[in-house]
Amino acid sequence: MASFNKVILVGNLTRDPELRYTPKGTAIAKIGLAVNRSWRSESGEQREEVTFVDVDIFGRTAENVGQYMRKGRPILIEGRLRLDSWDDKNTGQKRSRLGVVAETVQFLGGGRDGGDDQAPRSAPSGQYSRPSGGPPASPRPAPAPYDDGPPPEDDDVPF
Repeated sequence: MASFNKVILVGNLTRDPELRYTPKGTAIAKIGLAVNRSWRSESGEQREEVTFVDVDIFGRTAENVGQYMRKGRPILIEGRLRLDSWDDKNTGQKRSRLGVVAETVQFLGGGRDGGDDQAPRSAPSGQYSRPSGGPPASPRPAPAPYDDGPPPEDDDVPF
């Protein structure tokens, strides 16, 4: 049977990242993420729910998150679900928790939007940052116009 495990989340950090290192030197950042959902009820009332998600980030990306991200900052996480299971030391009962292991991370927002005043001014706005002192990145070329007339109709698209 085929399986697929992919999660894409956009939310705000609920606390400053907790950065640690394994004995072999691999960085691990643990973050809490708050993901909001807004909708209108049948009566027209604005409703909102918040889902809190624990995320683990590894390697150089974890170091970047630990250096540049702070509580309240927006972030995009792509990753996979992971179920952690353990025996509770106090009760002896089996416990479990569903979390996310990040595969890619993208910093959202620019400059110092959100977060506290301790956040560095030079925080990158994306997953990768170019070295300082280099030439600015060239803008993307404009998309080519359609050579064969307008784009095809979306006759059979189910959405």
